[in-house]
Order: sequence, then structure tokens, then C-alpha cells
Amino acid sequence: MTSISLGPLALPVMPLLLMGALLAASTLADRLTPAGDAAGGGTRRRGGAGGSILNAALAAFAAARLVHVGMNLPAYLEQPWAMLDLRDGGWHAPAGVAAGLAWIAWEAWRHVAWRKALLAGAALGCALSGIGAYMLAARTPQQLPDLVLTNLADGQPVRLRELAAQRPVVLNLWASWCGPCRSEMPVLAAAESRHRDVLFVFVNQGEAAGAARRYLDTEGLRLGTVLLDPASQVGPAVGSRGLPTTVFYDREGRRVDAHLGVLNGAALAARLKPLLGRPG
Repeated sequence: MTSISLGPLALPVMPLLLMGALLAASTLADRLTPAGDAAGGGTRRRGGAGGSILNAALAAFAAARLVHVGMNLPAYLEQPWAMLDLRDGGWHAPAGVAAGLAWIAWEAWRHVAWRKALLAGAALGCALSGIGAYMLAARTPQQLPDLVLTNLADGQPVRLRELAAQRPVVLNLWASWCGPCRSEMPVLAAAESRHRDVLFVFVNQGEAAGAARRYLDTEGLRLGTVLLDPASQVGPAVGSRGLPTTVFYDREGRRVDAHLGVLNGAALAARLKPLLGRPG
């Protein structure tokens, strides 16, 4: 499951899980901070080990982002503003975990009285986030959907897995009324023209052929493979309720990555690396 729906809004699930785990970890650490040992020596626990947990999380997020940008620096240098666009989902998780644990260890060395609180809070946060990630992966389809859609070009039925034919696939779900979809479409179109060994499939959600064709013609977009999904069945099949959603599959049709929301050029380039057999 990539996203959940709250009325007209679609929210990514993993950040919500991480925020919940962080809140629980910080709360537990604060409750276990001995009275009189919080920052400033007061009798209340506010600003104690719980604050250190929050600081560790900030260090983790900063390290994860910096390492990701560094590993994909050429792509980000083409769009420097994208380094600050945290919506692109570019994080290096191992670097983040290492930085967060290093911060906790440093705080435990500085504050002997907080060690139990820090250890308990960090353990709870890691356990909740790990369990959440496992359950999320278990509920998320891991294979390219075996669905029959309609080719916009000729109106003929197309079976998605047969279309892939042992090629890496970038599956983009979009609609002409979706502002973020329109924003990222030129980026995806440019990537499609550069990477002929990757199959880009643009699946229109819930619209008639005329509406999809008018939008593409008006914008001057010449896309290789545009399919129609009038019943919007692909979204649930890939575990997402929001647009735009982009899912990445390897040559065997196994899910490699996914993103809800606008993809900038740098983020797209980073996600294409595993499909192209490149490190990073």
C-alpha cells in the first residue's frame, strides 16, 4: 500500500508510519527521563531524553537526504532547486539509520541518567517503524499487475504483462484534470526519449479516450505507450489511491520502487538507476 485516501486527499503511508513511531519513541523516552534530569535541571521531563530522540530523528533525516543527493549529484546539479524539494522522496535509509543511532549513542555518553530512557525510546521507535514497514510491504502488491487495458493509439486491448516483455517498466498513473500529473508529464516524456531500453507506460485513470487525447495533443506530448483505464483498476492493483503515482518494476516484473506525487528530473534519474543496472 503506497497511499491512503482521506476524502479528496491521498497521503503516502510510510511517512505517516515514521511520524507515529517517532512520536511514540519520544513520548516513552520523556516519561522515562528521571525527574530533575531534564534539560535545565527542572523537575519536569520535558526537554529530556525525548528531545534527544527528536534531535536524533532530525540528524537521521538530514544525513539520509545529504547522502542521497551526494550519490546522485550530477542529476541534482542540473536542477539545484530539487535538492530542497523533499517531496521527491529521495533518502538513503542506511545513512539515516546510522546517523540517528550515532546521535543516540552520543547523547547516552553525555547523559548517563538518560541511558535507559534513550535505549527504550530508540528501541520502540525502531521496532514500530520496522513492523510498520514490514506490514506495509506485505500489503503492497509486488508484481506488475496482470490487467487488460485499452491502447489509446488504436483502441485495442493490451495485457500489461505481455506488453512489458522482459523490460524494466515505469508505470505512471495520471489524469488530465490532475495538476501534479500535468506538472511531471514533460519530465517523464523527456526520460522516455532518453531511455529506450525502459518501457514507460502512461495509464490514464478514469477518463474517456477523447479527454486523454485532447490533453496530450494540446500539450504537444508524444508518448510511446498510453493506455486507458476507465474503471481506475490499476491504482488499487498497485496499492495507491492517489495521483500521480509512479511505480518502477524490474525486468522480471518485480516492484523496485514507487512514488506518490510529482517527480522532478533528479528524483526520476535516481529511481531509474536500479532499473538500468547502475549502482545507487
